[in-house]
Amino acid sequence: MDTFPYAEKLLKEKPNLPLAGIKVIDMTRLLPGPYATMLLGDLGADVLKIEDPQLGDYLRWRGPYINGEGASFLVLNRNKRSMTLNLKHAEARDIFLKVVADADILMESFRPGVLDKLGVGYAQLKEINPRLIYCAISGYGQDGPYAQRAGHDLNYIGYAGALGQTGRAGEAPALPGVQIADLGGGGMLSLVGILAAVEGRHRTGEGRFVDISMTEGVASWLTYMAGDYFASGETQKRGSGRLNGGLPEYGVYETSDGKWLTVGALEEKFFERMCNLIELPQYKNDVQSEGARADEIRAAFTTRFKQKTREEWLSLLAGEETCVGPVYEIDEALNDPQMQARGFVTEIEHPKAGLIKQLGCPMKMDELPANDVLRVPPPSFGEHTAELLRGLGFSAAEIERLKKEKAI
Repeated sequence: MDTFPYAEKLLKEKPNLPLAGIKVIDMTRLLPGPYATMLLGDLGADVLKIEDPQLGDYLRWRGPYINGEGASFLVLNRNKRSMTLNLKHAEARDIFLKVVADADILMESFRPGVLDKLGVGYAQLKEINPRLIYCAISGYGQDGPYAQRAGHDLNYIGYAGALGQTGRAGEAPALPGVQIADLGGGGMLSLVGILAAVEGRHRTGEGRFVDISMTEGVASWLTYMAGDYFASGETQKRGSGRLNGGLPEYGVYETSDGKWLTVGALEEKFFERMCNLIELPQYKNDVQSEGARADEIRAAFTTRFKQKTREEWLSLLAGEETCVGPVYEIDEALNDPQMQARGFVTEIEHPKAGLIKQLGCPMKMDELPANDVLRVPPPSFGEHTAELLRGLGFSAAEIERLKKEKAI
């Protein structure tokens, strides 16, 4: 039996799915890798999550819980199956190599060299499967002086220079509300690398190693500031650049009810319209002012926006050519009419947790209905191990022996 039985099934039954027929091994945990492989699964790939039998993906055990299931895990792992394998056990390693022989893509997020020491690194696996695309996500990349350093998202954006650009002038850097390095520098860029390698394999027939550094992924987003630095040799200071607080027409302002607005009126036409509507026409020709004039405009905006509630301002400005919007909390964002109209928040039935909410696939495509994106609920821990082992020819007695030996 094929170790990826759903790949061929989807290819026949759902050929509209862009990645139908693609077979993925997901050895990642927590956030960056599971996010990337979930999107691969949404697009039709058959994703097999290989988990250590002791702990598996740590997000399984992180609260809050929905009927005993970790809520964070549930929103990151749909369209996957779960198999437990202890790669320190020789027979489990052999099973893993059989699975790899049939795979298209493998994604892992261990520190560099961990899988090499277990005998299942890229050098060993490409001998078994030369077409394998092997993607390794790490904090700092596979080489360099920081390759073995521990870290989390905050550390990576600090090294990348992004954190130093975030916050008010003269104040401490502000922690972002989302994991920029994990999701953007790691998860999203790994998808770009993987899918580019898949396309390259169509021409060459060969797989390749994709090395994703979350730090470099974030640093690659500094193009705007880096261009200025390369030209002038000077570093933009936190809270003083055009897009991080230096311009009064690009910032956030508190309203009378303690809520906030985003103002992005960078162009003359937007700035002029906004100034007229908020009854500060004296500033309408002062777009992108600097120095004392910018300070004066910012103070005027601050005072003016505190004179109405957020909804009153949105009623006046959001539908106009002003580039003004709300600063939403999560519940507001997910219940916003735009999100609702596009079906971004949806539901899927889970055998233990019941009907659970999901964030939809952010990539809308022709002939990709929502019910094709949300096909399979997140798997229980090791849910498909026995099924896959039976498909590989293992008997019930052998499977029980492997459990006793802690191989699975």
